[in-house]
Amino acid sequence: MKASGTQRDNDGVMNDERLQVEAARQDRALFADLYENNFDRVYAYLARRVRDREEAEDLTSEVFHQALVGLPSYEWRGLPFIAWLLGIAAHVLADGVHKVARRQEVVSEELEQAGIEDDVEQRAMLYQLVDSLPADQRQVILWRFVGQKSLREMAVELGRSEGAIKQLQLRALQNLRERIS
Repeated sequence: MKASGTQRDNDGVMNDERLQVEAARQDRALFADLYENNFDRVYAYLARRVRDREEAEDLTSEVFHQALVGLPSYEWRGLPFIAWLLGIAAHVLADGVHKVARRQEVVSEELEQAGIEDDVEQRAMLYQLVDSLPADQRQVILWRFVGQKSLREMAVELGRSEGAIKQLQLRALQNLRERIS
């Protein structure tokens, strides 16, 4: 029996991910298989977005810890399990210590695009403006520019179309530009 989440593991053996997830939900010791099958992709995703190997390892550990804790509430939606893990990874990135450094980069880019001089007071103002956005707009801005999520990843995570995510991002950036002016 094949599920829509079927994928090949490193040995080319077909692996029914849905059954694997269900088994891990019943017996947490079986989560090790999911960990083994997805570790490399989660680590690679994080390693491309942080400064050093140690941070990528720590964040990868946190992703799998959160996944194990959240496994009882995981619902199969026909998407590969890695999509859920990468969603957790994006949250970990957004919530992590490096968030401040990433936000500083985003603020600098936004200030340059808006033609605003780069100084501390204006950065602080932009941080406040992002925090004052409606929750869905703030989330899209953080995922897109801090978490480096693609439109497709955000659409899957939020259960919306890519077009809806583009509109949400556009409205958020327009709100920021209006408030900066």
